[in-house]
Amino acid sequence: MTQTIAEANKRLVLEAFDMLFNKRDYNAALHFWSPTYIQHSAHIPPGREGLFNLIRGAPAALRYEAGLILADDEFVIVHGKFSGNGRPRNWIAADIVRIADGVLVEHWDVLQDEATREESQSGQPMFGTEFAP
Repeated sequence: MTQTIAEANKRLVLEAFDMLFNKRDYNAALHFWSPTYIQHSAHIPPGREGLFNLIRGAPAALRYEAGLILADDEFVIVHGKFSGNGRPRNWIAADIVRIADGVLVEHWDVLQDEATREESQSGQPMFGTEFAP
């Protein structure tokens, strides 16, 4: 069965995020991020090393969990959750990544603190099917 570009890119992004954020295998992660990686996020220093250094300085408890993932050829959007980030709340993220030649070359994100059940006007969790404890 032949895999589409969008399917391959979704798998690539999930593997890359797991390798960096959960496994913290920086040598393996080098193969997923371009040396000329462009970072558009306001809270992450520029380039691949800016991202890697941010994660090196993050708490050991940091974990990334992917939820919904969508792709349109070279663009992938992942709705995910960062927990154990050393902040009072988990972060719910929409990460937008551009892929070229099999590596992540560009990134944008939208981050929100995760709302509690009491704060949720909709009565629905921001990620998954249950509210975080």
